[in-house]
Amino acid sequence: MDSAKIIERVRAILTTPKTEWPIAAAEPATVGGLYAGYIAIIAALPVIGRFIKSTLIGSSFLGVTVRAPIGSGITGMVLQYVLSLVLVYVMALIIHALAPTFGGQKDMVQSLKTVAYAWTASWIAGMAVIVPWLGMLVVIAGGIYSIYLLYLGLPHTMKCPPDKAGGYTAVSIVIAIVLSWIIGLIVAGVIGTAVLGGAAIGALPISSDSGNAVTVDGNSALGKLAAIGQRAEQASKELEAAQRSGDTKAQSAAMGKMMGAVSGTNGSVEALAPDQIKTFLPESLGSLKRTSISAQRNNAMGMQVSDATAEYSNGGRQQISLEVTDTGGAKGFVAMAAAMAPEEEKQTDHGYEKTYTADGRMIHEQWDTRSGYGEYSVVLGQRFTVKANGHADNIDQLKQAVASVDLAKLESMKDAGVKSN
Repeated sequence: MDSAKIIERVRAILTTPKTEWPIAAAEPATVGGLYAGYIAIIAALPVIGRFIKSTLIGSSFLGVTVRAPIGSGITGMVLQYVLSLVLVYVMALIIHALAPTFGGQKDMVQSLKTVAYAWTASWIAGMAVIVPWLGMLVVIAGGIYSIYLLYLGLPHTMKCPPDKAGGYTAVSIVIAIVLSWIIGLIVAGVIGTAVLGGAAIGALPISSDSGNAVTVDGNSALGKLAAIGQRAEQASKELEAAQRSGDTKAQSAAMGKMMGAVSGTNGSVEALAPDQIKTFLPESLGSLKRTSISAQRNNAMGMQVSDATAEYSNGGRQQISLEVTDTGGAKGFVAMAAAMAPEEEKQTDHGYEKTYTADGRMIHEQWDTRSGYGEYSVVLGQRFTVKANGHADNIDQLKQAVASVDLAKLESMKDAGVKSN
């Protein structure tokens, strides 16, 4: 499978899974061909992302940033990559063996297809781990979408009755989580730092009310992802038509529409302009004067994101960075991540870290009493984030820094630049 076919398969399985699974199931394939032409390439993406995160960026907690040494980071990356490829094969064996239990047909090649294409969403989302905080939530969203893809694919690849796909999926996922946890422990032992991961999965919201009629709860996270897939299907057809036409403007518009559908925005979103977003950053934070300010807007794959950052200092120990981000075209991902985010709290004898929801806003805060370093972040309108971090007198000073931004005005602009399809 060449690069163009790989990209096309990724696009199709993510945006039109209901029509792509029958095509994928009918394709002739071999175990070696699936590994060489697809799995080995796509499975490398999250591994690279975690290497960048653990070795180059590092993980920060209570003011302390920990980075794995380059040597052990590379060793861990290679080990994780090899083990992930092994895990794919082991899961294929398990799905192959479970087939008769759920009324399916044993077929090793088809079971490998099932794992490879269902896990595509998780592998693609795995690159987001390099983004602090929200990146992990995107990874979780990708994992849940992979569950949905597995649920859709099993009746086609393993020929199981649709009414048994929910149970087949549930058993397979439980086994996959246990095996992934074991691999995480192995890799963590090698590189000397924990490989973060998680899943907010209490139960699969899949039910069968009669015969072969299987439904997904539309209000659940899985149901919302299913709705995204349905919108993306139509947008994908328009993208294909634009590509055949050769009209570059039409292609650009169709790409924006498809990315909007996949991200859950159901339309393109123009992020705030740099000059506009930086006006939310005040000239001072109490006695701390602004020493620098910058703003930018980036565009990738039809999605715009803009942010502005200002540094504040009193010339001494106190230094605070204040950042306002407009997730723009990715706001649908942020909304989905916020909906799935678990409320949690960690405490030590010298600080704490917690994530919670207040007044409909997702909030993340952490503080270390020994270093006097902390972070306070808030998500507004499921689109904007405002974050203050640095050395301060206490966490309240960081909260006041965030409050110095006109949060109500920023939140009222949640639909600014949104163009419905």
